[in-house]
Amino acid sequence: MERLIPQLIIFVSVFVSALAPADAYVKSILVFGDSQLDPGNNKFIKNCLLQANYTPYGLSYFRFPTGRFSNGRIVPDFLAQYLGIEFQKPYEEVYRKLAKDRRMRFPANGLNFASGGSGLLQDTNKKSRVTTIKGQLQQFQDLIAQRRLHKIQVRNSLVLLEVGSTDILSYFLFPGASNMTLRTYVHTMLKEVIRFTSIIYKNGGRRIVLMSVGPVGCLPGRVAIRDAPTNKCVDKINNMVKYFNAGLKRIVFNIPRMFPRAIGVYGSMFETVKKFRVNPKLYGFTNVTHACCGGGPLNGVLRCGARGYKLCSHPNQYFFWDNFHPTEHTYKLVSKAFWGGSKKEAWPINLKTLARIPPFA
Repeated sequence: MERLIPQLIIFVSVFVSALAPADAYVKSILVFGDSQLDPGNNKFIKNCLLQANYTPYGLSYFRFPTGRFSNGRIVPDFLAQYLGIEFQKPYEEVYRKLAKDRRMRFPANGLNFASGGSGLLQDTNKKSRVTTIKGQLQQFQDLIAQRRLHKIQVRNSLVLLEVGSTDILSYFLFPGASNMTLRTYVHTMLKEVIRFTSIIYKNGGRRIVLMSVGPVGCLPGRVAIRDAPTNKCVDKINNMVKYFNAGLKRIVFNIPRMFPRAIGVYGSMFETVKKFRVNPKLYGFTNVTHACCGGGPLNGVLRCGARGYKLCSHPNQYFFWDNFHPTEHTYKLVSKAFWGGSKKEAWPINLKTLARIPPFA
């Protein structure tokens, strides 16, 4: 029976898509994750060491730094545009306004809790004062307990999670910091994903999107790892990523069984961006190895915006914006793939189909 679950979801979703109106039912996104999804939460966190609130961040779209770790829009922004809603604001910004005005209504378009540098594990970037996934979940639960966010909105929102790359990178950047074996480390990460999914479900979440981790071993910032090559990706890192992603996909497969009436979608970041890197010209890239902004080998040593940094002439022809993050162009292609792509990119259904499924009871 378990093997039939994804097929049943596909049949039902295709059926309702044919009947549903052109507009999606979903008009709200709740976002959780790390720097790939952070719209600027870190700039509000006192003494947070991981920031993108300075030039040249944001130059290609917003024309000023918003706190996003890119030159422009990121995945939640593009998904919001597909849904015809405004971009989700950072939790840290909205919460301060809610605290001052008890009559202020919770944003109908959703909220973004993501914090750059956060991880699934509590010790990941702990000294940098970022908000972990556990902390983001607590913020979410507090809003519900305070009746600022209602479960009916959660039920009819896309819930988006992207996290894990910082945990994996930390495992290699700080060897010996964890006493766990690689497999135990990954299993501990996956347990936190299950915990996340369970809490979201208990609080109304029914459309749960888990984005996989991309090829961390190919980041320009890998040069910070001892003996990392500059002419090829680090296989041992990418193998760890693949191991984590396989577990993440199993969680998505089991969501309908573990959480009745919930639908999980696996956003295959690793495989989606792989095709961009294999055939870059087809997707508008002239460089898929170096950071547009930075310095040193692969432009991956010097932090973007630091004294002496270099900036490429055409950021959106680069796959990587800085040592650890993609450009807006990369995010745009990924978002397009997740929204309307095939099962190789979004499994078992894409986000356009997920958004058109009628409200859950």
